[in-house]
Parts: sequence; C-alpha cells; structure tokens
Amino acid sequence: MVRTNISPNDPAEDHPTIGLIGMGAMGAMYAKHLSKAGWKKISVCDLPDKFDSLKLQYADVPGITVHPDGHAVSRISDFIMYSVEAEYIDRVVAQYGPSTKVGAIVSGQTSVKAPEKHAFEKYLPPDVHIVSLHSLHGPTVSPEGQPLVLIQHRAPDSSLHVVESIFRCFGSRFVYLTYEDHDLVTANVQAVTHAAFLTMGTAWASQRAYPWEQGQYVGGIETVKVNIMLRIYANKWHVYAGLAILNPSARIQIDQYASSATALFKLMLAGDEAGLRTRIYEAREQVFATVKAERAPIFLTEDVLDQFTIGGHPKLSGSPTGSSAPPSNSHLALLAMVDCWAHLHIQPFDHLDLAATPIFRMWIGVAEYLFRSPKRLDFAIRSAVYDVTHRSDDLEFVIAARGWSQCVSFGSLELYKRRFLETASFFESRFEEASAIGSEMIKAISQS
Repeated sequence: MVRTNISPNDPAEDHPTIGLIGMGAMGAMYAKHLSKAGWKKISVCDLPDKFDSLKLQYADVPGITVHPDGHAVSRISDFIMYSVEAEYIDRVVAQYGPSTKVGAIVSGQTSVKAPEKHAFEKYLPPDVHIVSLHSLHGPTVSPEGQPLVLIQHRAPDSSLHVVESIFRCFGSRFVYLTYEDHDLVTANVQAVTHAAFLTMGTAWASQRAYPWEQGQYVGGIETVKVNIMLRIYANKWHVYAGLAILNPSARIQIDQYASSATALFKLMLAGDEAGLRTRIYEAREQVFATVKAERAPIFLTEDVLDQFTIGGHPKLSGSPTGSSAPPSNSHLALLAMVDCWAHLHIQPFDHLDLAATPIFRMWIGVAEYLFRSPKRLDFAIRSAVYDVTHRSDDLEFVIAARGWSQCVSFGSLELYKRRFLETASFFESRFEEASAIGSEMIKAISQS
C-alpha cells in the first residue's frame, strides 16, 4: 500500500513504482520531470521494436528502468500512465490492461477522454483504480504553473491523494474534473483555438508566401498569430487530430467557427458596415460584458510582443501603444473567434480560470485586446468593409476554415494527417526559430 503523502524525499524502498506506457513526446516529458524530482522507481516502455534504443537513451538517467513491453510495466507498477495517441488507446489497453497489478492506480494522458474511459472500463480488471490526468500544455512547455487535470473516476480518495503526491513535483495547478467535463472544457479551450491557427497556416501556405516577411503581418497581434501558427504546425499532427475528430463537442465548435468566418466575410463583401458592426458588437457584449472589471488584461503591449517577431523583421508601422497608427487589418480570424464563442454561448474567461492552455491564454488575450477597445475594434470593422488590402487573404482564410471543418466532419484521421502535413511542409524551414521565440513569448505572457 502506497502512503497517500509519499514524497521523492522518502526512502527509495517506500517509493511507488511509477509505470509509463508510451514514451513519445509527452511520455518522455513526464519521465524527465519525475526523474529530476527524485523518484527512484520509474518503469517505462514503448513499442517492442524501440526497446534497445530506449534502453540506450535512458541508460544513465537516474531512477528510470526500461522494459520490453507494457506487460512488464503493468505487472510491477503501483501507478500506471498510458501515454498513447487517443486513436490507439483502445488497442493498447486491451493488450496490457489485463496484466495490471492488483490494487494499482491507472491513468491516461490522452487529450480526448471518451475513448480512454471506454477502454479503461472495458479492459481493466475490477480490482484496480482509475484516476486519470491530462497536462494542458505541450511537451516543450514547463509544467510549472500550468493546469494538470485530475479525474477521480473509479477510485477512493486515497488513490487520488497518491496521484497528487506523485505529481506535486511538477508544480502544476491541479484541476478536478469528470471525464465528460474534461472533454467539454478541452473542446472549448483547445479545439476551436487550434482550428483558427490551422486555418491561418493553410491560408498563408495556399498563397505560397510568408506574409510577415512582406510587411503584411508584422508586430503586436500579428506576432502572436504567426508564432502560435508555426508552433502548432511544428508539433505532431495526431495531437490535434484526436482532439478534433474523437471529441464530439469539438466538431460542433469547429463547424461554427467556419460558419462565423463565412458569415462575416459575406457582410464584408456586401459592404454592410452596419450589419457587420451590429453582429460584432453583439458578440462583444455576450463574451466580454461579464468579465470582472478588476481582472487585469492578459495581453502585453505590442511593443513588448514586437521582440518576438519571426526573422527579426523590424516593425514597419506604429502600434496602438505608440504614436503612429497600426496597419489596416480586418482581423477576421479574431472576429470569427469571438462570434463563434457568442453563438455557442461559450464564456472563455470561465475556462481561462479553470484550465487554460498557454496557447488559449494568448489567443484570448489578443481577442480581449482587440474587443475591449472600441477604437481598435471599429478600425478593424472599417478595414474589413472598405480596405481591400487583405481581402484576398481573408478569402483564403474562409476557404481554409471551411476546408478544415469539412475535414473534421468526415472523421478521417488520415485525411486530417494529409492536410496538416501538406501545410506544415511549407513552413518547416521556420520551425526551429519559431519554437525558441514562441517559448519565450509564452513565458512572457504567462507571467503577465
């Protein structure tokens, strides 16, 4: 029996055996931080054909023992975490679940919990406990201060406390949800946010140009858009595919985002400034009117964000925080985002306090920056109707948004993979720079 208040500082013989099945990017991140914290009995495995290379990789890492497969890990571990893609969770748990040690605590680090819950209930023996989790950030982001969802599904309080004790070393903020609430919240926080940036990337790639290098997307809000877009496309496609396709709530939201972008673009084409203004201000009222006045805004000044411009491109125009006017831009991606939230009755600031990812925090920050200022919002509306400078970009954006919505509605992971990788290949040469700059930008905004 593992003590509920166990700590890495306790004698090694008292430590629980921590099992990690799946050593991809997130599994490796967990192993690194658990080892660094001082846990002495960490058993890991990946696909059997990766056994030798994994042994070599972790030969000198304190506390980590590599095993041939999930059977070996499951038989000896007091706590087991499955860190595999959501589309494979059923198959992997079916294979290794029956070997689970009696009384062990089983968890999963999948971004979509419905398939995981089904697999655990179907294949795990009745004499094991289920306390699942999900770190709401990517493998390159420090877990300190980030939300770590804990789901006490089929387990006594003592098992939950053991899991809390194991992961207290991460410095994360524990968020307690059910399986169902998790999938709803992550759809609200992640799915439609990712869709916006996937759409931007596809639209820019379709034009076969890096707009920020041509002076079109430089500084402030555009810095955030470009950095997050590149950061997403530099990641693994399956991270976003599972979240979009396997989460029923996500499909609804992605479809609404495409519908919002289309409706707003039609108002732009019609030159209907009054209609566009009415719709945008109604969305503004619904999303931002209930935000507490004393809450500090997220967004940093544009002058600070300019430090994170890809390619070190100098700013070509002034910003709202400076003395000169910002460049004209409809900000259709942001207008559609807030319109989507309003139509689905989503209160993003509720999720911000509950379980915001770093990317969602930045996205809601730039949305707030635009919408909380009537001057900036009116300028965007007028630009959308009367300035055709970005009209071709907005057209590509709408086409891309509808394309991603259709892709998700088909429910094909293979189609999603192909669409993602085709766009990613266009930006690949910029990933290394974007990763370094994006990490610094996330750190700066997280501390704001």
